[in-house]
Order: sequence, then C-alpha cells, then structure tokens
Amino acid sequence: MVRVATDEIAYVLADGNYSDLVLINGNRRKLTFQLHHFDDWFKLLRRNPFVRVGRSLIVNKDYIHVINLTNQELLFTGKGMDKDLRLEDSEGKPLRVAREKLKELMELLGEEKGSDNE
Repeated sequence: MVRVATDEIAYVLADGNYSDLVLINGNRRKLTFQLHHFDDWFKLLRRNPFVRVGRSLIVNKDYIHVINLTNQELLFTGKGMDKDLRLEDSEGKPLRVAREKLKELMELLGEEKGSDNE
C-alpha cells in the first residue's frame, strides 16, 4: 500500500499495465494500476488539478511551470520542490509530448487563468 497526498503528485505516466507515480520531490513509485484508474480516481476529487495529456500521461496542472513547444517538453515547479522537475520516462530520459497536446494544455491553462480574473 502506498499513501500519497494528491498535492504531492507532479505527474502519472503509463508504463504498460503499470503506472509511474512521480512526486514533486522527484521520487517515483511504480504501481500496478493502469493510467485510466488514476484518471477515474482524480475525477472524484472535489478540486481536480489533474489533466490527461494524451494516452500515457496525466499531469498536475498546479505544478506546470514551462510548456516548451519547440522542445516538446514540460517543466514542473512549485511549493515543496527544491528544483524544477522535468518530465521523464521510467528510465529517466526526457519525455517529449506531442505539440498538439501541449497546445491543448496551454489553451486549458489560459482559459482557467481568464476565469480566475472574472
């Protein structure tokens, strides 16, 4: 059993029938759940900061610091993080995200920011 506060999760990455839970402190946990289970559980939260980005990734939008379309990368930062956290695969290699998905994520964050100002 692994207990983790949702505000400590930076992102969840699919790895076949498993998922890598990546925490804001950089620690990773390999869990025996497919990504759609996390998607379903996160939808039950009163305030859901998680968004699905493609078939293999769920990110905590509260920690997104940089969306780099040119390099197709995400960078996370925020309270509780000693340094920026890069999106990486299960082997620690930088993970690229489809430009179209990054654009959709940028639009979503822009819409939310606009609604916060109203």
